Order: sequence, then C-alpha cells, then structure tokens
Amino acid sequence: MDLIISKAYISSDGGWFMDVFHVTDQLGQKLTDEGIIDYIQQSLGAKQESLTTEVRTCLGRTVGLQSIAEHTAIELTGRDRPGLLSEVSGVLKDLMCNVVAAEVWTHNMRVACVVYVTDELTGGPVEDANKLTRIKEQLSQVLRNDNDGKSGKTDFSLGLTHTERRLHQMMFADRDYEGGDEFKERCIDEKGHHPIVTVHNCEEKGYSVVSLRCRDRPKLLFDTVCTLTDMQYVVFHASVDTDGTYAYQEYYIRHMDGCTLTCESEKQRVIQCLEAAIERRTSEGLRLELSTSDRVGLLSDVTRIFRENGLSVARADVSTRGEKAVNVFYVTDTAGNPVDMNIVEAVRKEIGLTILQVKGVSEKGRPRAQDMSKSLFSFSNIVAHSERFLYNLGLVRSFS
Repeated sequence: MDLIISKAYISSDGGWFMDVFHVTDQLGQKLTDEGIIDYIQQSLGAKQESLTTEVRTCLGRTVGLQSIAEHTAIELTGRDRPGLLSEVSGVLKDLMCNVVAAEVWTHNMRVACVVYVTDELTGGPVEDANKLTRIKEQLSQVLRNDNDGKSGKTDFSLGLTHTERRLHQMMFADRDYEGGDEFKERCIDEKGHHPIVTVHNCEEKGYSVVSLRCRDRPKLLFDTVCTLTDMQYVVFHASVDTDGTYAYQEYYIRHMDGCTLTCESEKQRVIQCLEAAIERRTSEGLRLELSTSDRVGLLSDVTRIFRENGLSVARADVSTRGEKAVNVFYVTDTAGNPVDMNIVEAVRKEIGLTILQVKGVSEKGRPRAQDMSKSLFSFSNIVAHSERFLYNLGLVRSFS
C-alpha cells in the first residue's frame, strides 16, 4: 500500500490482541482517501463486504486482486555471479516466454528470484508440459555453476504468491544467513551498515526479548516479522519506533511450542537470520530506473548490455504497467564496488538516455554499538500499558 509505519505497539494476551500502528503515506501525509481506508479494513478482515477491489497508492501503483491464472511464476535460488540475470532472461527469451514481472534479491553471494512469465504464443500462462520441462531444465543448467556445496534450485510456484514474503522464505531455506566472518567484517568495516541485534530472556514475564537497531527504511518491520514467523516464533508483545534515521524494534517472543530461547546457539541463529533479513533489501549500488514500451525480450536485451559493460545487478524489481515496462535495477561492478559513471553514461546512450535514468545510490548506515543502550526504550512500560488496557476491557485477568 506504500504506507510507512513510524511507530507501533503490539500486544496479545488471553486470546485477544491489540495492535496500534502510526502510519503515513510515503509523502508523509495522513491517510484521507476513503477508498484506501476501506481497502485496508477489508484486507484486514474488519469489513466482510466492500466495493473497493483495487486502489491507487500515493506513488501511483495500483493495488488489488490479481488472477493466479494470468501468468506462470518461476522461483530460482542459487549462487550469485555477474551476468546471472542476463543469462536467465536470455533463456526465457529463447523459449518464447515474456517476462511481465520479476523481483531479484542477492545477499551473501546467494540469489533468489521470482519471475512471472507468459507464453509469447498465447499471451497467457505456460501450459504446455514439454515447454515447462524445457524451462526448468535450461534454467537449472544456468544455476548449476555452483561450487560451494549448495546446488541451485528451479521451481514453479502454485497459487497466489506474495513475492517479497516468498523471497524471504527462499533465501532462508537457502541458508543465506550463514555468511563467513570475512563477509561480516566487510559489511561492518567497508559498507558501515551492519545492524545491531541482541537476544536475552526476561525470566519475570517468561519471554525471550529480541532487540534491534539499524538504519530505518520502508518495509523493515515486514522483513523482521516475516523472519520471526518463518522461524516458528510467536510475537506476543512488541514496540517499534523511529527517529527519522534509525529504527528501534523490540519483540517479546516464544517458540510455537511455548518455550523461550534457552541455548546460546539458538539465540545466535535468530540474530544471524534477522541480520540477513534486514540486509537482503538494503541494496548496494547505483539505482537505475527504466521506463519504456514493453516488448518481448526487453529484460534480456537490457541485462545483456549491463553484462557486456561490466555491470552486475545486485537487486531488481521488474514490472509491467499496461503497455509500459517499469524496471528498477541496483548495479555495481563485477567485484561489488561502485560503478564508473562513464560506463553508466555509455550504457544509457546505448539503451536510451530518456529510457534509463540514474536515480542515486542506496544509503546504508551502521549505528555505533555504544549508542545501543541509550537508544533502546523500556519495553516493560509497553507491556504494562498493554496489559492494563486489556484488563480494563475485561479481556484478561489482573496482572498485578
């Protein structure tokens, strides 16, 4: 919905929950569009019937119900390398598949990608069994250049998929969080964006407490909550706050079996997985935006030009709006370093100066460890406030 959560309080007890979210749109404005408010209420189950089936967000995107029969969804995971997206899109072009949307994440030398394609001959999903087999075989061959013991994987997803949620699940299953010490030192010292995550137990309340501080960005709360959920943890209480630059999140959790995190290895795994979830979407490199008339093979042609000029795609968001292709790429050189702007200008001239625009470099920031204690708020006050509220409603027993 292109909404920003600046503050949140989450509490549940006795089978009831109270969640409060302070939101604005991405332009910093309060929500006044009745259609958007109605759509949110409908999506969250607060309204059983509604006439609002799709809405336009503040950024111009249309959000609404989509038919799962419109395309074929392909899921790819494997070892990342320069030119991989170019090879994947080239295979799909040769097999007469039109890429209508795609999202690519890279992290820790691993890549996850969800690609939505249609059959060029029919304009609908790929239904020919032989063609589906060829797609899987050839894409698996592209991903087979994998020398670290983790094989690449190609699958077709069934049903309606939330792309970003699925990408988190795919990278978690691929164990991208198992970065070596060398990678972590590079992230801290050179990139300066490593988040601070701590885990300890609150014996008084019977929870494990997960606290994190990192540079704020859109969808950060989504990324951390999805990760805790996929790891089979239940969030009972939480508080989220931002100061304009950094985000502070604190979760009181238990495992689905009701147990807290007792061993040090389990705590370390939670820390590693949350760090990975935060870093996956924090894209490195120069942001390039492409907007032009859509056509079959466009993604293949654009990424081939990137590859031939030594540009590597660190993250990509490919979409089609009507007859227009709207794509976003974050690019580095093949070693992961900042790109030479002379090369970027040469690429723009080849693709089209009005078609490919430079929109800036992603920002990363790393908070200092000594500031952590000053920045974290007292969550016990939040828990007490939430329990008092639920008690006053008669939903829980006295907590005193």
